[in-house]
Amino acid sequence: MKLILASASPRRAEILSKAGIPFSVLSSAVDESPHPGERPEDLVLRLANAKAELVAARAVGPAIVIAADTTVVCEGRMLNKPDSTEEARAMLQLLSGRTHSVLTGVALIRLPGNQRRQFTESTLVQFRPISEVELASYLASGESYDKAGGYAIQGLAGRFIPRIEGCYFNVVGLPLSRLISELQSLDWSENS
Repeated sequence: MKLILASASPRRAEILSKAGIPFSVLSSAVDESPHPGERPEDLVLRLANAKAELVAARAVGPAIVIAADTTVVCEGRMLNKPDSTEEARAMLQLLSGRTHSVLTGVALIRLPGNQRRQFTESTLVQFRPISEVELASYLASGESYDKAGGYAIQGLAGRFIPRIEGCYFNVVGLPLSRLISELQSLDWSENS
């Protein structure tokens, strides 16, 4: 059974590719603005489901659609993708010297039949204190853009992170081990 990744994220595609999992991409664009008072766990699941539904409506089965959305939560604040260098700076200053959560919501839809699975994965990420010189250098790299929390653990920001608790791939954007378990619960196997 084919897998369809409902995302244009090169990071999510790379996770699946490096794991040797064949898939195709059919991207989906949804408004990622949080609703007033929406909890981070609810936001990432709502957005993952919206992306999965958009792609499932266009896809031809048999297939399983995979959609995900990730946010960073620190000190009770949701840090999504920064819109500017100033916003990325503020996010990284907040993360500096603190532990935060990375939450990913994942939605799966099996076609035909519309069988569904959804889950959230949480990983704790510890940042060491970041100096102003390091922060300026990191921001100049351009890596902050298009990433929740304004950083990429798999890139230059890895030097700021001495410890994580939970799934590394979740921080990148797709909790691989849990995803495989949920796909198997929908009767997917790598040989099908």
